[in-house]
Amino acid sequence: METNILMESGTNELEVLEFIVGNNHYGINVAKIKEIVPFNVVTPVPNSHPSVEGIFMPRDLMITVIDLASVINVAPSADMKKDMFIITNFNKLNVAFHVHAVVGIHRVSWADIITPDVTVSSADSGIATGIVKINGQLIIILDFERIVSDISPETGLKVSDIEALEGRKRSDAHILIAEDSPLLMALISESLKKAGYVNLTTCPNGQVAWDYMCDVKKGAVANDVKCIITDIEMPLMDGHRLTKLVKSDEALKGVPVIIFSSLINEQMRIKGESLGADVQLSKPEIGSLVSEIDKLLV
Repeated sequence: METNILMESGTNELEVLEFIVGNNHYGINVAKIKEIVPFNVVTPVPNSHPSVEGIFMPRDLMITVIDLASVINVAPSADMKKDMFIITNFNKLNVAFHVHAVVGIHRVSWADIITPDVTVSSADSGIATGIVKINGQLIIILDFERIVSDISPETGLKVSDIEALEGRKRSDAHILIAEDSPLLMALISESLKKAGYVNLTTCPNGQVAWDYMCDVKKGAVANDVKCIITDIEMPLMDGHRLTKLVKSDEALKGVPVIIFSSLINEQMRIKGESLGADVQLSKPEIGSLVSEIDKLLV
């Protein structure tokens, strides 16, 4: 799927594909989508997760299909004629999501996406990462990485890679982390602390991180930041915009920025490089994240 926004830099915008499951409207960042195809009959896989509908093979590529109706506990489609498969690629995985209808693509600002409160999405169980109102319709942005990792835990953050690093010499280097998922923030923070990096400041989105960096620049924060780790997809301000602001600022541009995201592919890597990111890593690679921090903070 080709979209112009993928190659634009630091606009703090994204394109959201609106789709329907049951009677509700949901969204996915277009940057995650490879293509959209009509519903295909799939081959069931014995003993698979209840939300795994089966597999199919477009162009000799085997793809797992996840039934989103099952994930969000709504009735299956009454008429498969409008059903679609949204084929995605993130965390180096190709996964198709079975939806009941596709509405269209909207260009929105991350500033317009509201983080759901705990009544909608808790850190432990929620799969909604944001809510945006478009043309009077509320659209819930789903956490597709969380959906996949709940179904197949081995696809998530590889925290086992950190076990060999426990007991290393403690480092007081101040690291700022921008990540909107409370669960992932906890896992990343715990992993870095096990690896010896204990001086961490956590921010729930790029805007909070940028405000903090502005305080650093003004001297309002005593402890200088030695490295920034940022996700890409975050409400209010995304990681690309944060990277652009830091690297465009004379006082801050020397601070290394690591983009740690499920969206690292060839196009997004080019975009990150154009913004000045020092390192870009796919999210499962927590061991590589520590290695890259080690190199940057030598």
